[in-house]
Parts: sequence; C-alpha cells; structure tokens
Amino acid sequence: MSRFIKEHIITELEDQLRDRGEVLVVDLSRLTGTDANRLRVELGQNNIETLGVKNSLARLAASRVGLEALNSILEGPSTLVWGGEDIVALSKQITAWTQEFAELQIKGAAVEGQTLDAAGVEKLSKSLGRPELLSKIAGLILSPAGNIAGALLGTGGTVVGQVKSHSEHEE
Repeated sequence: MSRFIKEHIITELEDQLRDRGEVLVVDLSRLTGTDANRLRVELGQNNIETLGVKNSLARLAASRVGLEALNSILEGPSTLVWGGEDIVALSKQITAWTQEFAELQIKGAAVEGQTLDAAGVEKLSKSLGRPELLSKIAGLILSPAGNIAGALLGTGGTVVGQVKSHSEHEE
C-alpha cells in the first residue's frame, strides 16, 4: 500500500474517531461471514458503527485524535465499535452479542482516555446507563420536595391550617 493511500485511510479514520471519547475493540475474525454481517446490520440499526482496521493505521489515527488508550488493545484482528446512546449501552449490546456468538471476542475499550480490558468492559456493561442515572438523579432531586409536600398535606397541613385560622381569627 502506497504512502498516499495509507495517509488517506488514516485521515478518514481520524475523521470518524475525532469526537469519540469511547471506542470498543472486538475481534470478529472467528465469526462466519453471515454472522458478522448480521451483527453489523443489527448494530447499525442502533446507530452503532463497526469498522475493521489495520492496527498500525488505527494506532496512528487514534494517537492523532487523542485516543492513545486504544494503542495497547490493537493487537491481532481488530474491529472498532462506537456509537449508540452511550458507552454503557454500547458495552451492554456487545456483551449481549457475545452470549449469542461465543466466537465474538471483546478485546477492550478506550473510555475517557483510559484503557479497559475485556473484564472492564464486562463490568461496565453491568452498570447503570445514562437514562437510568438521569432518572435516579431526578428522583433524588424531587424527593425532598415530595417529602415537604407530604408533610404539609399530612399532619403538617393540619398545623398550617390551624395557624392560618388562628391568624384570621385574630384579625
């Protein structure tokens, strides 16, 4: 491959990886062609992109866009996977696919500048995703207001009513 073509491929990779803070690396080489295509299509329907890459070119592109954490996991056959709702949802989907295809191997991930091995990706897939965390935060924020409203409507409401009637009676 000529230097011009390599540089063009690296530039294309850079463009695709530029604003990605999280990228998974998997090995699809042991899957049959049919299974690999099915995986790619179904991931694509969830806005998840896959890209088979030559490791040396991927390392150069990753280094140029600040994803140096990928360098240590780019060994052997590698497919970059990114997209989806967030990294937790992505890791959950890929981990679920490993249950269906034993031949699919998770090699690791780069998450916010840190390298995760396959076990780290597995742990990440078991954590709460963005929607779950947002709902939990909303519940925590609204909880004190709910407690105050409940108190005012319950026994506290009786006291408030009595104070109000007493103040009206004095006028």
